[in-house]
Amino acid sequence: MGVLNVTPDSFSDGGRFSDPDQAIAVGLTMWDDGADIVDVGGESTRPGSDGVDAATEIDRVLPVVSALAAGGVAVSIDTSKPEVAAAALDAGAVVVNDVTAFSDVAMAQVAASSGCGVVLMHMLGEPRTMQQEPTYGDVVQEVRDHLVGRAADVIAAGVDPFHIALDPGIGFGKTVDHNLRLLSEGVRTLAATGHPVLVGASRKSFLGAITGEAEAAERAPETIAAHALAIAAGASIIRTHDVAFGVRSSLVATAIVRGVVEQ
Repeated sequence: MGVLNVTPDSFSDGGRFSDPDQAIAVGLTMWDDGADIVDVGGESTRPGSDGVDAATEIDRVLPVVSALAAGGVAVSIDTSKPEVAAAALDAGAVVVNDVTAFSDVAMAQVAASSGCGVVLMHMLGEPRTMQQEPTYGDVVQEVRDHLVGRAADVIAAGVDPFHIALDPGIGFGKTVDHNLRLLSEGVRTLAATGHPVLVGASRKSFLGAITGEAEAAERAPETIAAHALAIAAGASIIRTHDVAFGVRSSLVATAIVRGVVEQ
C-alpha cells in the first residue's frame, strides 16, 4: 500500500502533493512501481494535528481518487468521516482505511452497502493528544481486544468479515517500547485472528529514535527492516511512502518466510 497524502501538514510528505495533478502523477508512479493499493488521505493524523471538515477533505481527495481509479489503480481512502468515504467510494475507491476503526457507526453502513475492503486501525485517543504519555497495561492484548471488538461490530453492521484487515496503529498513541512490542509480538497475535494484518511503520519517529536519523524522509532503511520483520511475523500488507523499496524488500521477505519466490 503506497502512502499518498494530499495534505499540507502530514508528518513526512505534507505539502508535497497538494496539487492534484502532481498527486495523480505520484499515485500512478506508485502503481507502476508495484503497489497493490494506493492510499489517498486528505487529513493529517500526525501527532498534534488538528482535523479538517469533511468538505475540505473531499475537495482535497476527490480529484485524485477519481483520476487514479479511472486509470485502473486500486485506491484506498484514508479517512474517518463517512461522508468522505462515501464520496471516495462513489469516485472509484475500493478500500476504506480508518484510523479510528470505524468509531462513527455510519462508516460501517457505508462500507457494508458498497462491499468495499476495510482497514480497522488502533489509536489511543485522537491525533492531537495521542502521544501525551500513552499508557497500557498490556499493549498487545489491549490492541488485539480493541480491534477484534471493532471487527465484530462492523461485521454485525453488515460488513463481510473477509473484507476486514487489522492495523495495530504503529505510532498512534504508542511509545517506542509499545511499537516494538506490537511489531515483535502484536503482529503475530493479530494474524492469529484470521484477519489480514496491515503494518504501517514507514518513516515513523520511533525508527529515528532507534537509529538517530532525524529526517523522516531519510528513514527508508529503518522502514525496510521494520516491514520485513512484520512480514515474517505474519503481516499481509505494508503501508509505505517508498513503494519501489517496499515492493522489492517485501518480495525478499516473503520468499524467505514462505520458501517460495513469487512470480
